[in-house]
Amino acid sequence: MPRVAGQTPRTGRRGATVGTICVELAVFDDPRLLNALASLDRQSRRPDLVLVAGSPASPQELFAEAQRRFPGLPIRLERFPGRAVDAREGSLSTIPSDTTVFLDSDEVAPPEWLARLVAPLEAGRADFSGGPTRPLRPPVGAIEEYVALLERSIYEDLVGRSVTYLPLQNTAWRTALLQTLHFDPSIPGAEDYDLEVRAVHAGHRGEFVPDAWVYHDKSDETDLFRWASRRYRLYHVPMAMSLLKNGELSGRLRERRRPVRHPLRYLDALLKPPALVSALIRERRRRDRAPGLRPAA
Repeated sequence: MPRVAGQTPRTGRRGATVGTICVELAVFDDPRLLNALASLDRQSRRPDLVLVAGSPASPQELFAEAQRRFPGLPIRLERFPGRAVDAREGSLSTIPSDTTVFLDSDEVAPPEWLARLVAPLEAGRADFSGGPTRPLRPPVGAIEEYVALLERSIYEDLVGRSVTYLPLQNTAWRTALLQTLHFDPSIPGAEDYDLEVRAVHAGHRGEFVPDAWVYHDKSDETDLFRWASRRYRLYHVPMAMSLLKNGELSGRLRERRRPVRHPLRYLDALLKPPALVSALIRERRRRDRAPGLRPAA
């Protein structure tokens, strides 16, 4: 059975439709974008718009190849300064579609994916929905093994407790809700958790759709130092910032999870204390810049 969290939906209603659909891919310079677009070109439920949100430094050759290779897809290419979260926030005002779906450039979607993902919104049961990931190939090396086990743990253990654990990629949202809540560019890397927590706290409903899965390609993660550095900077620090911002740190610390049985979990755990210290310093600076701001209850 689908798992639903939140209160009575404010934007959804029974018998609602998703209307037009925009699939957004935020990308800097990733040739795997072409594989993601190829999977969108095979969808049984065709998107009305495919928004490729790049940066000013994204190579024009990649964008030109995307348009040349997929003439049947309604691709719109835009450039936004900053990081992926800045592109997502900057694109909100330009999306004309009723529903916005997020897919990453390192993901490949089966043909029935989009129809399954938006079904809860179409039925009026939810205001946002999300599905799991599966490894694109059998994991090679310790990093791929750990990431595959970690993502499996997220979807099998954590998302069942709360939809706020859904990673942003492979989610569908009512665009009006996104345009009301907005992304917070001050916490890049955990903007999805922040967004989903605020949505649920505001009384909106999210639904996990187990059969709306996508393949996730992590073949680029081969350097342990680079992986650990990115894990610290782009996940642990911003996640701690989001927990502090939304008043959820104490609840997270009390959680009991099944450990991911892989040696890299010990390295991952070692990254958390310094990340929390860094987040506390940043949160204090943020409050100092806005004297009227107080931590969330």
